[in-house]
Amino acid sequence: MLAQIVTSALAFNGMRPAAPVRSAVNMAAKKAVAVSSGFEDALGAQAPLGLFDPLGLLTDADEEKFDRLRFVELKHGRICMLAVLGHIVTTAGIRLPGNIDYSGTTFASIPSGLNALTAIPQAGLWQMILFVGILETSVMKDITGDAEFVGDFRNNYI
Repeated sequence: MLAQIVTSALAFNGMRPAAPVRSAVNMAAKKAVAVSSGFEDALGAQAPLGLFDPLGLLTDADEEKFDRLRFVELKHGRICMLAVLGHIVTTAGIRLPGNIDYSGTTFASIPSGLNALTAIPQAGLWQMILFVGILETSVMKDITGDAEFVGDFRNNYI
């Protein structure tokens, strides 16, 4: 943060900031990107990075591993989008009517964000974890084997 402030101040001073420091992590990420894995022409690879693989997960990977990683990326990306939407909705004050448990705790009394984890009863948290586990193992996959593309979870419902 201090570097950003100094750089912003130097922009008005007319002085040039020093050249960026090349860290080992930065150099390793660039080296990992430059490694040829045979998937440089895959959907999503674009200039200037090409196929971005900073951890080298696709080094010596076959098509099956590439498809599995893309499948997991799509599924978790969709889960993250739903989580952000849920956070936006609850922060805006939109809540379900009624009670979250039999003791009378209302949905409106549950705070938004991570603070909700301490306010929701433990049994409710375990129910959510179990539900997500069932979705992960039984629903959010190509059950029928008729997927048209990686991440196609329609399972003949659309």
